[in-house]
Amino acid sequence: MSPVRITTADGQSVAVTSTTDSVPAWTQRYLGSWWTAEPTTELYGPTVSADLAEDELRGYADVVEQRTPDTVEYAGAELLVAQDGDLITAVQDDRSLAYRWDPDFRLLRIVGTDETTLAAAAARLARELLRAQLLEDGWAILHASAVTTTDGATILTLGNKGAGKTTTALTLARAGWRLLANDRVFARVDDGVVRVLPWPSAAAFGFGLLDALDLYETVRTRLAAGEQMHPTQHQTVTDALLDGRRTPLWKANGKGELKPQFWPDQLTSWLSMPLATEGHVVGILFPQITAGAEPRLVDRGRGAKDDDFFTAVTEDRYPDVFGLLPPLGDHTVLRERLGGLAHQGVVMNHDATATALVLKEAVARLDA
Repeated sequence: MSPVRITTADGQSVAVTSTTDSVPAWTQRYLGSWWTAEPTTELYGPTVSADLAEDELRGYADVVEQRTPDTVEYAGAELLVAQDGDLITAVQDDRSLAYRWDPDFRLLRIVGTDETTLAAAAARLARELLRAQLLEDGWAILHASAVTTTDGATILTLGNKGAGKTTTALTLARAGWRLLANDRVFARVDDGVVRVLPWPSAAAFGFGLLDALDLYETVRTRLAAGEQMHPTQHQTVTDALLDGRRTPLWKANGKGELKPQFWPDQLTSWLSMPLATEGHVVGILFPQITAGAEPRLVDRGRGAKDDDFFTAVTEDRYPDVFGLLPPLGDHTVLRERLGGLAHQGVVMNHDATATALVLKEAVARLDA
């Protein structure tokens, strides 16, 4: 397969190349639902080069071993990182992956021994290189969900972890809105308007949410017919879906639920949720899910606060080990503009029908 170039709606781009066809194909599927993904022969600008290369992997491991590497957790696995001048070399033994970032050539080299693991890493780092360019151009990353109309008018949802940002976005997407983000979103003020761009990723939704949205049987039927979900989905989740079990499954360490995972394109093809590539914010929802509470509108709202922003300091799953990200920008204008937009607080419960009705009322208030 030819190299693929990923380009955001704002014009930033990165190329991904490999001698293994599944690597650019994975990147194209993983990022192309929200950003443009096209074959290319031009490898200008930031590039990810990823190949199955056991000898090269051992060579990078030797480089790291000869130094005193830092140890960090990256994408859920231990990563050893060593620096020699501007070159940064890193190894993940548990994943049989090695990385080398050469900032002079803006080349990120990834080598490994497993095709799926290599392809996933290449897509992830392509996204990191695009994140760096977007942040350099003044964008910020908000911990938020977002849905848009066909003309780009966007409802942003802010709130603490567990407040119901994903539930809000998916409920509105089921009601005809386009899904732009269920967890993170890029935001920037241009000419007084808060523009938003998606953060492409696989999507993970718990059994309870799928059931509440009346999507559980849809997913189970497709899986039983032989269609494949995201390959990083835990086998116990696949088995539970095939067996029709709806009881939540928990990670061995007890830190979080094991959830069904979807490719981005499956949000549309399986779950009937069209995706959006950009938008402009016209209002903000502040939800709160409270079991047993009466769904209702409340006078709750605020501007963006520190916890709403992802930064190199607060990022927990993908720390900036390769030094790709620029210094933290000043987002005072963005905070002020978000604070001045129409906002509405919403109390929701676990009744999907009642939640959908109160969200419809909340959106109508924002449009008024």
